[in-house]
Amino acid sequence: MDSIVNDNFALYHGDCVEVLRQLPSASVHYSVFSPPFSSLYTYSNSPRDIGNVRNDAEFFAHFGFVVDELLRVLRPGRLVSMHTMLLPTSKERDGYIGLRDFRGDLIRAFQARGFAFHSEVVIWKDPVTAMQRTKALGLLHKTVRENASMSRQGVPDYVITMRAPGEVPRDERVTHDAAEYPVAVWQNVASPVWMDINPSDTLQHRSAREHDDERHICPLQLEVIRRCVELWTNPGEVVLSPFAGIGSEGHIALGGTTTRGAKLKPRRFVGVELKRSYYEQAALNLSAAVRSREAVGLFDSLDETSDDPPDILAPVASVACEASVDELPVVDTSSPVAAPGDAFTAADGPVFGGPPETTTKRARKPRAKRATEAT
Repeated sequence: MDSIVNDNFALYHGDCVEVLRQLPSASVHYSVFSPPFSSLYTYSNSPRDIGNVRNDAEFFAHFGFVVDELLRVLRPGRLVSMHTMLLPTSKERDGYIGLRDFRGDLIRAFQARGFAFHSEVVIWKDPVTAMQRTKALGLLHKTVRENASMSRQGVPDYVITMRAPGEVPRDERVTHDAAEYPVAVWQNVASPVWMDINPSDTLQHRSAREHDDERHICPLQLEVIRRCVELWTNPGEVVLSPFAGIGSEGHIALGGTTTRGAKLKPRRFVGVELKRSYYEQAALNLSAAVRSREAVGLFDSLDETSDDPPDILAPVASVACEASVDELPVVDTSSPVAAPGDAFTAADGPVFGGPPETTTKRARKPRAKRATEAT
């Protein structure tokens, strides 16, 4: 398993379930990510790709293992935030045109394992842009004119936040100085609807293109991550993304800015990404965030006097799993974990849930499926 581990971040190329199982218990202070949206998009043909499923039942059987590990690795009373949305249905796949409550299904998956539903914010999205991109029947003006019973409102994004069981120890509580986090900022962040999120405020993704998967389909806006990380973590704490993609969450945690444009005090980051091209781009983005912090003198963990930049994509030496909460939680990369492209056999035990024989799935051609409501 390829990995990059230093004092600031640990990035792993592999199956997030297998990697999370090797992290120490109660070693993560906060987790934020955008999970695969069930079968809406297929990123790869790997049976380990949680989005490579036929239906929601398969997705949540697999995703349940992620929730189990998040419950174990999170500190008591700490939070996990997910970017999600309601998902469109189609006559071809579902037998009707409408929406399904994927957001609610995620909440219930966490509640079933002991998490509390902590918070939710709605992120406004332009219905005109959505109509132009998806040609959704419910958003077309033609539908208003001819059959308005099929017209509907646009679909927003959500950030849902779940809280792990237990109480945060007094000496670990997240606190903010009134001068650094003034009431005007809090009033904006506390709003149940964020109207000011720029959908284009995402990391550069062009170098992560691969084959006919032309882009990271669901990049999470940096301002969304920025507000969550600044509000719910202390400087120096560990932020985890089991679906790291091109490294957006780590980019903010390591070297992003505050909601007022100032440099965010450093956090540390642990990320896992299954797809090779995304993993490599995440490595570049995370290292760039570290260099950006060094440039303004926030820390000096790397050697700035070297004339030759380090090979940030080279595998690192194995690191022991034993770690205190004050250390960056890492895994032993020498352990016998299958590579992301390896076939999964019944001898390995179930990955997706259910008996082992149900875990082998037909490999699919990687593709980006567009959510439409066409009949």
